[in-house]
Amino acid sequence: MLHALCVVQTVSLHKLASAMPTSVERDSNLRRIQRFIANYALNLDLVAMMIFSLLPVKNGLVLSMDRTNWKFGEFNINILTLGITYKGVPFPLLFSLLNKRGNSNWEEHKDIMERFIRLLGHDCIDCLVADREFIGKEWIGWLNDNRIRYYIRIRQDIGVVKPSTGERIRAWWLFNSLKVGQEKFYYKLFLHKGQYVYLAGSRIKNSDGIPELQIMICFNRPEDGVATYKKRWEIETAFRAMKSSGFNIEDRTPTCVTECVSHVCLRWSAWLLYGRISLVNIKIYTLNR
Repeated sequence: MLHALCVVQTVSLHKLASAMPTSVERDSNLRRIQRFIANYALNLDLVAMMIFSLLPVKNGLVLSMDRTNWKFGEFNINILTLGITYKGVPFPLLFSLLNKRGNSNWEEHKDIMERFIRLLGHDCIDCLVADREFIGKEWIGWLNDNRIRYYIRIRQDIGVVKPSTGERIRAWWLFNSLKVGQEKFYYKLFLHKGQYVYLAGSRIKNSDGIPELQIMICFNRPEDGVATYKKRWEIETAFRAMKSSGFNIEDRTPTCVTECVSHVCLRWSAWLLYGRISLVNIKIYTLNR
């Protein structure tokens, strides 16, 4: 099935059945795929360890946490993802299918990080990057307590406190003098929702070409904040590859949670193989199309 996914790059079961490298008829392949997707629950821990085994490096990893969602009729698909970034290539590793719409909460963030640590250990982590959804007193406190370095973007209007004076100021005020392309960081600690953090920021142009501030809270080493946070966009590349720019996962309507989980795992595994041959040293010989 992974072979067929790499050939046709779509979730259409009929096309996958035609591309599978077997000697049986297409209809037989189609029935096999349908039974597999509907009934077989993939071991997600084994999938994660398989993907991890493809990485050229196993330590000093930059983790990226993000969430993507789409909807088929009344069926909401909301996926929390923890991936690894490496030289511009995102490796989606762990995911949690959220049984709700909207943002994830700090306990869901903690659960997926604890799962990573249980499977692969704490020592291989260099840092975590995440967007503005992934803030909050409990979550930042958990990261601080577990000494996990992070660079997490915050809204520019969020208030921070100077511990020495107790003065509360808006984060944007600390970086408002920056011009587009400039960055700045502070070696002194601030309080963000009761947690001690460092701050780093830059002024960038958003997708509409409008200048805006990009401000991050940091566990330590704020001088690395802006450069490291840029790696977060790599997980967005993986989402695009899974959707409209790659395997078109949104073209297939899952009928149950088991089918959705199987689809996501298989698409990610195929995407890692497809087009990443030079990184993981794997050769794929596809059918003549």
